[in-house]
Amino acid sequence: MRQKKPCPNSSHSQAASDAAAVHTTALIRRSLPHGPGRRGPIDYGDRVKIALIDSGIGLLPAAAAVRRLRPDADLVLSSDPDGLPWGPRSAEDVIQRSLAIAEAAAAHHPEALIVACNTSSVHALPALRARFEPDLPIIGTVPAIKPAAAGGGPIAIWATPATTGSPYQRGLIEEFAGGVGVTEVPCPGLADAVQYADEAAIDRAVAAAAALTPRDVRAVVLGCTHYELVGERIRAALQQPELPPLVLHGSAGAVAAQALRRTGELPGPGNGAEGGLTVILSGRASELPVAAHTYAEGRLLAAVSPAR
Repeated sequence: MRQKKPCPNSSHSQAASDAAAVHTTALIRRSLPHGPGRRGPIDYGDRVKIALIDSGIGLLPAAAAVRRLRPDADLVLSSDPDGLPWGPRSAEDVIQRSLAIAEAAAAHHPEALIVACNTSSVHALPALRARFEPDLPIIGTVPAIKPAAAGGGPIAIWATPATTGSPYQRGLIEEFAGGVGVTEVPCPGLADAVQYADEAAIDRAVAAAAALTPRDVRAVVLGCTHYELVGERIRAALQQPELPPLVLHGSAGAVAAQALRRTGELPGPGNGAEGGLTVILSGRASELPVAAHTYAEGRLLAAVSPAR
């Protein structure tokens, strides 16, 4: 039988005592149904199992990245379509909803949980880590500002209006992009358009954000996990024929690799079996939303058997 391996330390900072985390661990998570979570040692059988949470289908890129790295991995996708959108919600509400969908995922006994949502990572990581670690490693999503800036500027950061100009994003810029020209680009409506696969709305939102992006940018940070689903459309809208190929920086590959590291697993074929897929929508067992099949990542994930 496969035994759970000890987890190396996370590369993400373990946030020091945070007043919100202390407060929210005692909150009654009334927004979604959820179980009591897991306690004690767990028998994982012979396959690695990774859970991912997000407000919606923004978890697809990271889930697909895990699938490519470990085709035998069982995946648990827990999202909150009933609560969309999360962007306008208060920090406390985002924390409550993040905890609820994480509880729903944890009931399936994963070995690591990826917070595949920038909004949740900003507000809920301390509460999630306080609730689940060290038994269940939590991997957050951070905009890839550091690697983008390492390639030299100028760069642009496409993000939701709530994140653009926020102290959180400004702090990352100051820490990792000092001396590099950075343009923060708000993308109103883009995440929602991607969520519902509204092609016309995607085109309008991408065009509006492209108009705010300097023509000479060398790299673009995709500061919302939903944006990675339309990365090539963003590249096409920004690429200037006289300039080198534009580099897009998402977070999916990095968080997928980190999740495997935290479980002690390596990329590869694993045991050769086909990994399963469990989908939870606002606490209910379900299937991938219809809109997910619009994207290559969703089609990749759909081409598997349900988890057993």
